[in-house]
Amino acid sequence: MLKAEYDVSLDVAVVEARRWLASIDQRPVRPEADGMAMLRAFDEELPLKGERADFVVRTLAERAGPGLMAMSSGRFFGWVIGGVLPGALAADWLVSAWDQNAGIGEPAPAVCAIEQVTARWILEVLGLPATCSVGFVTGGQMANTVCLAAARNYVLAADGWDVESEGLVGAPPVTVVVGEERHSAIDRGLRFLGLGSRCIRTVDVDGAGRILPGALEAVLANVSGPTIVCAQAGNVNGGAVDPLGHVRDVVDRRATGDIWLHVDGAFGLWCRADPSRRHLLQDVDRADSWATDAHKWLNTPYDCGMAICAHPEAHRRSMTTRAPYLPAADEAELRNPMDFNPEFSRRARAVPVWAALRQLGVDGLARMVDRCCLMAERFSDSLGSADGVEVMHQELNQVVVRFVAPAGKDDDAHTRGVISEVQRQGTCFPSPTVWKGRAAMRISVSSWRTDEDDVDRSVQAMLAAHSGS
Repeated sequence: MLKAEYDVSLDVAVVEARRWLASIDQRPVRPEADGMAMLRAFDEELPLKGERADFVVRTLAERAGPGLMAMSSGRFFGWVIGGVLPGALAADWLVSAWDQNAGIGEPAPAVCAIEQVTARWILEVLGLPATCSVGFVTGGQMANTVCLAAARNYVLAADGWDVESEGLVGAPPVTVVVGEERHSAIDRGLRFLGLGSRCIRTVDVDGAGRILPGALEAVLANVSGPTIVCAQAGNVNGGAVDPLGHVRDVVDRRATGDIWLHVDGAFGLWCRADPSRRHLLQDVDRADSWATDAHKWLNTPYDCGMAICAHPEAHRRSMTTRAPYLPAADEAELRNPMDFNPEFSRRARAVPVWAALRQLGVDGLARMVDRCCLMAERFSDSLGSADGVEVMHQELNQVVVRFVAPAGKDDDAHTRGVISEVQRQGTCFPSPTVWKGRAAMRISVSSWRTDEDDVDRSVQAMLAAHSGS
């Protein structure tokens, strides 16, 4: 009986998905209902009797609609979230229909082969060593965490400690050296890995948030033993890239085998695909590991991050598992994805990445990255020329803006008020931040949809909120 419901329920899903996609350019970017309204819409007793699949899907779409953010809009600029490419979206539908567990190669050869090829493409388009391992994980948080796990095990092994068998109790202490403005995913990942926040040594940064090589050298001069240095390709606020070549040189001067350089490139790493901006990430390929997100600047559906490691054996040792009931892949032919990520059961998340790269090609990806950066520059130029607007920093696809209050009023409160009004009005959706101790608006241009009209309409809404509040 249930087999007959596939067609009708999928038909409803297609209609509702098309309705949603068609509405994105016209609807307010913000949700029309808040969390409490959504809770009231969905909070009901568990049904005793089942319902038709098509009715369930239609009910889901009707109830959820008011509480959905138009994140794929060309005027959504919050939290470094990209839109979704048509080919990647359609491929993701197939992933759900196929319902493959992409953890092991033998029972799911098609999706695991796609993942292996896609990993090679990712390394090629990002200009990273072809010998690197790639783990497809949920997002930037897990990409950083997996890389830090490989790093932890590698630097401890260099000091004679096998963390895979001995754990961390009694292990030599690991020091993690980070820039003052690293993403919080680094700190959170260290907690996940049992290293904690006390292992962190912070390095001073310049006005854009870049690590100062001299400050890094001074910190490392007072650190010995297993060490992980974390650099950044794309500051979470202004988009700045650490001086990666200088950072690598400082790390190399330690001249010990128990040090590792990791780069958090959640969005900025994609600039390697753009020939006109590749120089901004010069020497990034000299790191030991890299984290990035496909659902940021590659515009794939949620979720897909990538943990990339220049030391595949350290990567594998930190993640792999074996059991009598698990088939082992022939590594000369098809690798086991679960050897490089923390999940047994996992979605075939590399398939939409494969589709996105096929749809864009190398040239199309470069154009998309370039266009987003140009639109960020357009924001910076337009807002920066207006009275009472301070562009704190703009680099890559990120813009940080502050709005100066009328005389006698608080600039922080005024800036927060402008952001709140812009979000409420709904033309666009930037997100708030605090940078250098001051409230600011963060604009992240990450969608393939964003064009000049989107920027100009958004600037008009921001300036109207600024002058009217």
